[in-house]
Amino acid sequence: MNLRHLRHAAEGGIVTLTLARPPVNALGRELVEDLAAACEALAGDRDVRALVLAAEGRNFCAGADLKERQGMSEDDVRRWVQFLNGTFEALANLPFPTVAAIQGVAAGGGFELALACDFRVLEESGQVGLPESTLAILPGAGGTQRLPRLIGPARAKRWIFDGSLRRATEALVEGAVDQLADDAGAIESARALVGGMMRAAPLSLRHAKRAIDEGWGRPLHEALQTEIRAYEAIIPTEDRREALAAFREKRPPVWKGR
Repeated sequence: MNLRHLRHAAEGGIVTLTLARPPVNALGRELVEDLAAACEALAGDRDVRALVLAAEGRNFCAGADLKERQGMSEDDVRRWVQFLNGTFEALANLPFPTVAAIQGVAAGGGFELALACDFRVLEESGQVGLPESTLAILPGAGGTQRLPRLIGPARAKRWIFDGSLRRATEALVEGAVDQLADDAGAIESARALVGGMMRAAPLSLRHAKRAIDEGWGRPLHEALQTEIRAYEAIIPTEDRREALAAFREKRPPVWKGR
């Protein structure tokens, strides 16, 4: 991957992508193009078992690059919002666990980026929110859809309508983030969170995530069929046979991801 504003590192099946566009990692075109390219590459990489999305500097991401936005026509903005929304959807659709490690501020598109991950770890001094209404727009990269699904429509409306940033404790209590970390400890905590999932078979994680995401919001009888299809995909795999053999032989399993 030829990345300009995104750093890539991998260890033990856990990939860390780090936003690297100081001073506030604003979502300019090049950075979002990097994210899109990274998601496309990672989606097809069978060796990846989890993703940590992190950022350099004092703040995770301040959202849209408003200086860049000032030079856009109305048609440019329409195309840009579609591209941004699609990129975050690609992140959300990655077939393995993803966690955002948030320090400082994650605002607007920056928080929508975190919402596209499965989990969010926020440092105790951090703040998150969707201030778009104070800029005469609204969240356009998933915020009006993912936040209500996470914390309920009434709470999400309050977050979006008043446009305020929420401190870490409130964000945790309301369910917008999953875990708090000491300051400067978000990345370590995020890695520990996904590290605890590494004992699970990678195909099990992939298909369980698919079943949850595809079944969410559907009538129960349809969602249960989604679960059955995901289970059926696991039945012929080497890893399922390995799990049975390891249990019989009283040893740890060795996953191959196939």
